[in-house]
Amino acid sequence: MTKEFKAAADAILNETVTTGQGVPGVVAMVTNRNGNIYEGAAGVRRAGQSVSMTTDSSFAIFSTTKAITGTAALQLIEDGRLDIDAPARKYAPDIGKLQVIDGFDAKGQPKLRPPKRDVTTRMLLLHTGGFGYDFFNENYLRLATDHGQPSVITSSKAAIMTPLLFDPGSKWEYGTNIDWVGQVVEGITGKRLGEVFAERIFEPLGMESTTFEINDTVRSKLAGMHARNADGSLTPMDFELPSKPEVHMGGHGLYSTVGDYMRFIRMWLNDGAGPNGRVLKPETVKMAEKNQLGDLKVTALPGVIKSLSNDAEFFPGLSKSWAFTFMVNDEQAPTGRPAGALGWAGLANLFYWIDRQNGFGGYWATQILPFADVASFTGYMRFETAFYDSLNQRKAA
Repeated sequence: MTKEFKAAADAILNETVTTGQGVPGVVAMVTNRNGNIYEGAAGVRRAGQSVSMTTDSSFAIFSTTKAITGTAALQLIEDGRLDIDAPARKYAPDIGKLQVIDGFDAKGQPKLRPPKRDVTTRMLLLHTGGFGYDFFNENYLRLATDHGQPSVITSSKAAIMTPLLFDPGSKWEYGTNIDWVGQVVEGITGKRLGEVFAERIFEPLGMESTTFEINDTVRSKLAGMHARNADGSLTPMDFELPSKPEVHMGGHGLYSTVGDYMRFIRMWLNDGAGPNGRVLKPETVKMAEKNQLGDLKVTALPGVIKSLSNDAEFFPGLSKSWAFTFMVNDEQAPTGRPAGALGWAGLANLFYWIDRQNGFGGYWATQILPFADVASFTGYMRFETAFYDSLNQRKAA
């Protein structure tokens, strides 16, 4: 990559940390098919402390976990062990116990009815299974507030035993679907999700710093979580996911480093191949990157719990679809990301993209709540835009 891009990227990271009410610290990287072409870190791991953010810092990566769980499911499809159009209860029986919530009665009790059809793993992979999150959905928030529905950050089985918000397959709504994909993977393999990842994804890719179970090694390099206050200031939070989770939450439960995640992105850029072995077949990757939603579209995410998420949408006004298991921008994005590229995000303002057409991907990591933080997201958009500006200049030269 050009010296100009490195200089621009370094400046963006530093400005995001130092300008106004920015971020305490950030790590960002870009890779091509062969290796990282940019690695940067700026700021500190925790506001008010002097430990510098470094490129090997650990993060709670939240929903950027999802694509790894989706990859494990794709492996089982390849193996002939997972029929994604069979009822998911075949593999995860508890999902068959869930009913649809049709609002609340006069006494405030949830009105429940049987779903019109079974949830399938295909629906779960596409977020059409009927599940949501309490920070994006009023009915789930009411279940949490009035009926004690546990938060997903408890990493408990009870947290995903929620009613369906609609009949499976009838609409797109972002939620705990991929946690249930993790349950499907466990049901088929007879192993915990983290074991499956370690054997079938992390080892072939050389991912040595990614885990569901935080330990002292991870903790020693951990970037601290922060809350963005109403006045724009930041308050450090004492936040950790459970160190011994009851459930390995396939939707959000991993800790990782940006460098490790770049190894995962490179596998997708390389048609499923890793340095220590193949993770997916090329034909699987080419199938999985395509829009699988049909005529349904990805919609904006309403911030229902303001301490956890602002209203959020990537590239408002542009058509967006869903693949196995990424968002697809159907049109070229304002950053320069081409139509058909893949990407998604994590709740604490972590963002990535995978551009298989040009052979590049990037990841931007902070630890700030609520989601769609202006300072972090603006920095990320500037970072991605600077990359494509540099790429286009190089193509034109």
